[in-house]
Amino acid sequence: MTDVRAKKSLGQHFLVDMSVAKGVADSLQVDKPTRVLEVGPGMGALTQFLLQNNNISLTAIEVDRESVDYLKVHYPQLDVMHGDFLRLPLETIVPEGEFYVVGNYPYNISTQIFFKILDYRDRIPVAAGMLQKEVAERIAAAPGSKTYGITSVLLQAYYNIEYLFTVHEHVFSPPPKVKSAVIRLSRNNVQHLACNEQLFVKVVKTAFGQRRKTLRNSLKSLTGDSPLPSEFILQRPECLSVEQFVELTNAVQHILDEK
Repeated sequence: MTDVRAKKSLGQHFLVDMSVAKGVADSLQVDKPTRVLEVGPGMGALTQFLLQNNNISLTAIEVDRESVDYLKVHYPQLDVMHGDFLRLPLETIVPEGEFYVVGNYPYNISTQIFFKILDYRDRIPVAAGMLQKEVAERIAAAPGSKTYGITSVLLQAYYNIEYLFTVHEHVFSPPPKVKSAVIRLSRNNVQHLACNEQLFVKVVKTAFGQRRKTLRNSLKSLTGDSPLPSEFILQRPECLSVEQFVELTNAVQHILDEK
């Protein structure tokens, strides 16, 4: 069977440097029996190294039928599922217990993939993979950085983020127009935030929706004319840590309760 044709509509860029593929596989750091879901295996550059680890029980999820057919021919031992990772209820694939997620993620849906991982945070202790460098930097950004934003805060609330290494364009076919990066998310010890978690998400999104404004102004749609505590009113959202956003959420909750 010939190689799979990369489809622009699916954001496919196939990894052709096997040393990079091995680096991505190794980033999971699997040293005990572990269930792993690979997102978007393509022609199996990463898959082959995952299969070499005897501790990994692997299921590959691929939306492209041509890639699925290719994988079934070249990796007959692989459990490959034809489907869209974003739409699949993961509990039907792994009914119980923890599982890891890894992939050379399509650029056009990588942020959505990580938000889905966040939805399953109680079952996904580790997620790793390759994505557009700009998005990876955003996820790993620290408070005060220009790239620190909604994705940074929401993921860092529940995961420790490591930016592992940068990947250049020439290791892909076809080469993308931007650089890539490999990151690893490891679940932290936070089971529940010390605030209303739904309101936390709303506060973070509202604050960064007008990130150039101070919190006093950007959160008026939530607080109305009620003042925020003095330590927040002149702050901008990119300056707040996750813990400070938790405190801010509790302050907003107090205002809402008094209305």
